[in-house]
Amino acid sequence: MADQKSDEPPVRPAARPLDLMQLRTFLAVHRAGSLTAAARLLGLSQPTVTSQLRALEQHLGRQLFERLPHGVAPTSVALALAARVADPLDKLAAVAEPSPDVAVPEEPVHLAGPAELVAVRAMPALAPLVGQGVRLRVTLGLADDLLEGLRAGRFDLVLSAVRPRSRAVVARPLMDEEFVLVAGRAWAGRTGAVDPDDSRSLDDLPLVSYAEDLPILRRYWRHVFHRRLTARAAVVVPDLRAVLAVVVAGAGITVLPRYLCARELAAGDLVPLLEPADPPINTGYLAHRAGAPVLHHVDLVRRELLHHARDW
Repeated sequence: MADQKSDEPPVRPAARPLDLMQLRTFLAVHRAGSLTAAARLLGLSQPTVTSQLRALEQHLGRQLFERLPHGVAPTSVALALAARVADPLDKLAAVAEPSPDVAVPEEPVHLAGPAELVAVRAMPALAPLVGQGVRLRVTLGLADDLLEGLRAGRFDLVLSAVRPRSRAVVARPLMDEEFVLVAGRAWAGRTGAVDPDDSRSLDDLPLVSYAEDLPILRRYWRHVFHRRLTARAAVVVPDLRAVLAVVVAGAGITVLPRYLCARELAAGDLVPLLEPADPPINTGYLAHRAGAPVLHHVDLVRRELLHHARDW
């Protein structure tokens, strides 16, 4: 009867279903750690990714990501949503992918790093992978620029001379490079062994550096001699391999990573002017984007670098 009360709860209208494309975009942003990187992975423009993400946040009535200077960080709502949708979306993507009987070549692996480390260590280590079908695209540059490119999705892996601080990047220690103060035979013969407690014998020697502000030399002076280096460079050339060559040829003295000049030291073409008990050491890292999809060839390159780095 119309006036009879029911013990059953009232029926509420069904919630509007979530959009699969928005969920797919959300998961890509969650895994890539940035809107730009997700757009690259999805083949979409960044404004499209931003629009879909905002639409999903409006639908849910909750914020999914915190915007950072470089990339985004998931909120607790995003973490819970990713845990719910990742497996179903991955299974759906597997069904939608081309048949395994159809050979689809993997995209090239985009690797970036400092010129010297890439040339002397990384490329010889990775050369055998080319015979396995791995394609490489290599970019050389400075750590800060390359890490920014990694966050933006331009690179898959970055060899970095500095430790990344962004939560959007995962970094693993790769190698420790020791710095050594060296000279060619002629200058070493004139100078002799250097006293770590009295470096004044070096004050009038020509310095060779890869940058005008003498970053490696200044660090060595501060760490070993405990004083500030105020001299100006005689030669500046922005490649440590060229620094090595010009010092071997007799231009002056410099500080180099030991791995880069090990052959010349062994041959006597370079002479260490000092062997301190505590030399300056810099740790290099192998970095990739947090949450990036695990691609077979990218993983091959990563594992090969980590394997060879044990002997670096």
